[in-house]
Amino acid sequence: MADALVLRALRGNARHLDLSGKKLRRVPKAVGRLFELNRLQLKNNLLSDMPAELQALSNLTELNLGNNSFETLPEVLKHLRQLRKLHLFGNKLEALSPSVFECLEDLAFLNLNNNKLTTLPEEICRLTQLKYLTVNNNQLESIPSKLCLLQHLCELHLAHNKLKSLPHDIGFLTNLKKLSVPRNKIQVLPEELCLLTNLKVLDVAGNQLHIFPTKEIAARYILNGPSGNSLTKALEHYPEARKILDHASLCAVCKSSFLNTWLECVSFVDLARKISIVSPVHVVPIRALLCSYKCFNESGHQFYGIAIP
Repeated sequence: MADALVLRALRGNARHLDLSGKKLRRVPKAVGRLFELNRLQLKNNLLSDMPAELQALSNLTELNLGNNSFETLPEVLKHLRQLRKLHLFGNKLEALSPSVFECLEDLAFLNLNNNKLTTLPEEICRLTQLKYLTVNNNQLESIPSKLCLLQHLCELHLAHNKLKSLPHDIGFLTNLKKLSVPRNKIQVLPEELCLLTNLKVLDVAGNQLHIFPTKEIAARYILNGPSGNSLTKALEHYPEARKILDHASLCAVCKSSFLNTWLECVSFVDLARKISIVSPVHVVPIRALLCSYKCFNESGHQFYGIAIP
């Protein structure tokens, strides 16, 4: 079946070839003769290597190797210098070959989700045109500071890893618009996050944070300080800042105000004890927001954390 598709592509001088879900254990060498090929789909197979013949695909800009059995990066990738989009999700990668990254200078999109990576090589900074990097569901304990040299990076996704911190050099990612690091072990966010003036989305849910960035600290100081203090009065001249603070939440445990939703919990209320109802369902969940893990760990409250898969 795959050979027939390749033969048809050869006859038509194809620019796109889809061999996804064919249970392939090898890529037909004839694919290397599709010199005009722009996109090659090889996801959902049983591949663990790629033939050297594919290095002739000098026009290839998109390659999908997702959901295969690669344990290392295929060396042939270093010859595909026009690649702009590369999918490697759902493989068995434990490490990444630095030499491959040195050659993919035009790569803009890299998906490494659902592998077994414990580190990223410092040479990842050679991907100078990278705009989107996702490494969700791996085993990363840290990310190299040199990753922060990727000046074009717009989105960085690192959910469900083992990160304990973010590098202070993250402030150099001045074009970053989305930073997603939920479900890690981060305890402190670097102050340099405040330098990311283009950042629109910051997802840090499900970490172990006990120190907050400057914006949150300043907001809490103003919100919970004595009314009529100099900062509160100064806000009269800054309506935009006042508008932001007007959307503050109240911690269900300590009753302090905070700006960003930090911990979302629920409590269960027995309506039958409060009002007379005739219904088999009389216990309902009530949403509650907490300002920190310190409050969540306080004894005596009846709030339960919400688990998000």
